[in-house]
Amino acid sequence: MIELSNVTRSFGSNHVLRGINLTVEKGQSLVVIGGSGSGKSVLIKTILGLVEIDSGTITVDGVDVSRAPRDAFLARFGMLFQGGALFDSLPVWQNVAFRLLRGSLKRPRDEAREIAIEKLRRVGLGPEVADRYPAELSGGMQKRVSLARAIAAEPEIIFFDEPTTGLDPIMSGVINDLIREIVTEMGATAITITHDMSSVRAIADTIAMLYAGKIRWHGPVAQMDTSGDPYLDQFIHGRAEGPIPAIR
Repeated sequence: MIELSNVTRSFGSNHVLRGINLTVEKGQSLVVIGGSGSGKSVLIKTILGLVEIDSGTITVDGVDVSRAPRDAFLARFGMLFQGGALFDSLPVWQNVAFRLLRGSLKRPRDEAREIAIEKLRRVGLGPEVADRYPAELSGGMQKRVSLARAIAAEPEIIFFDEPTTGLDPIMSGVINDLIREIVTEMGATAITITHDMSSVRAIADTIAMLYAGKIRWHGPVAQMDTSGDPYLDQFIHGRAEGPIPAIR
């Protein structure tokens, strides 16, 4: 479904992506791990075409991202943003139905509201939440609303950017389980960026570790603990000693 071949991207003298080769199969859940500033978010933005690459190719379902018609292309994606990124001035149902109220995916307002309430139900929130505002919700509820928004338009591909940031361990587990259930239920292709190893184990079919602008290791989650790669081993166990410097 998604293929990156020799992708590079620099910002001045900062070489963020240095020849990325990566394949994500249809219906697969890939988790990308790596330290802060390793280029994980830039990687997602290049796939979406929000950041142009310097060289290489990126294809989604066989189509070059740089040549795809933007509206139709982006309509295939859903996104759960880091921190939720809900619109404070809109009630919850309008946040969830944001894409369904405008653009190429526009639906009648009543229908959009019905879909929003159904997606809220799917993430464990009742219809009484629909007319509240984000500030009236707990952090865990806001994250569920963000997840409902990500799936509202039935996307084929979903990106999750640090889905458990700011949540306690119990709520993190709830969100991880929801993501796994929903991705499987929808048959969607998913890419998740996270530092949270509990999320990795709950969500991933495969893992890619990004370090120094390259994919250091890529393989099934079941092989993560026995990979033999010193970079991956240091990262997943949170060790200060190893090939990855503690100060960088």
